[in-house]
Amino acid sequence: MHIIGFLTEPGEMGGWGIGEERGNRILEEGSSSADRGKTTIPIATLVCTGHLGRTVRNAIRASSPPCSPGYKWCATSDEFPARRRCVDEIITKMTALSTARCLFQSFSRVKDVQRINQTLLKCSVRTFCGESNEKDNAKPQFTEPAVQDILTRITGLDLQKVFRPIKQELKPPTYKLMTDEQLEQALQFATEEATKRLQMPPVLPERKPINDVLAMDKILDGMDTAKYVFTDITYNIPHRERFIVVREPDGTLRKATWEERDRLIQIYFPRQGRKLTPHLLFKEENLKTVHSQDRHEDVLDLCLVQFEPDSSDYIRVHEATYEDLEKNGKYDLLRSTRHFGGMVWYLVNTRRVDGLIVDMLRRELLQDAISLVSLFHMVHPHSESAQEAARQQASGADLLKIFAQKESQRSGYIELALQAYEDKAAEGSAV
Repeated sequence: MHIIGFLTEPGEMGGWGIGEERGNRILEEGSSSADRGKTTIPIATLVCTGHLGRTVRNAIRASSPPCSPGYKWCATSDEFPARRRCVDEIITKMTALSTARCLFQSFSRVKDVQRINQTLLKCSVRTFCGESNEKDNAKPQFTEPAVQDILTRITGLDLQKVFRPIKQELKPPTYKLMTDEQLEQALQFATEEATKRLQMPPVLPERKPINDVLAMDKILDGMDTAKYVFTDITYNIPHRERFIVVREPDGTLRKATWEERDRLIQIYFPRQGRKLTPHLLFKEENLKTVHSQDRHEDVLDLCLVQFEPDSSDYIRVHEATYEDLEKNGKYDLLRSTRHFGGMVWYLVNTRRVDGLIVDMLRRELLQDAISLVSLFHMVHPHSESAQEAARQQASGADLLKIFAQKESQRSGYIELALQAYEDKAAEGSAV
């Protein structure tokens, strides 16, 4: 900011000059002793900024005659009116320029506000559309009530299979005499207990590996050849939040990997049935042997005990078991078990439910087949089958027909199985 100064009227010194502040004493260097202490009388103050201030200051200096000793600018009393008019013209022009500049700045601010509002509107519309698309494309999760309801109905409830004998030490059987009411209560209790046993294990995405390095202490490099593990064994801490770190022989301090965490937690907090080293059964070559013996349920039960639900080994064993069941059409081995829902979810996500639909129709489980197709449409809402079913508002057996025509790679098998089921149902109703 440039302060041009105060325009003063002629005083005792017989001229006019520019002082530094209102009513200040003239104490300029080079001024005579007679002029010292005299007071200037301000007329107006010129305060400008930037290039405009420098321009006005130069204009005043250019129009001024040589100054008297001791003053920056000076003039005689005769020259004062002309100088006064010159200064008035400069002030008028400055006022006009200042007004124009204020108008321009106001207009620019209005345009900026309009542009910002338009940008915010576009961003809000884009964000809203993005959220809508995300909601539309959101894939149903395994834990959603609608998905769980369908999977539970498809799983079935076979009390004979749920409570089948398990190999254990021989004990003499127990016999009880019951009334009809007691028998009904016992059956109800058995049904509730079977429902608990059929609770499906969680289906989770694979956990991300841990590669966090906390410190690099080169001074410890080579101090020992073994790793040191530090574990927080406080009892009231969840295992997922338990702090475990490893000191490497080269001095690196890092967080323990998932495999190390599982092994160390098993040492300090042993879980019944889990081993420090996984059983050889879970190796790929051994899994094939067990699958050939139709022991798929045993493998999955043991896998639940040995591994965490989001570990890579857990997912690998389950997928290998489901693939073998799909390849050989042995779906019934897991029906009415807690693993049937996980198998159905895997087949639906991989879009390979044709064989399971045919198997359900052959076993006269029409409603289960319809529920399976409904679940497929929930998981894949943009498939041709789902869009055609929504357009026709199809239900019942029509869903199976649309699925066979638009989506299935084995449409002939599904149509034949559905036709055989309908013919058998017609014969039964005729009798």
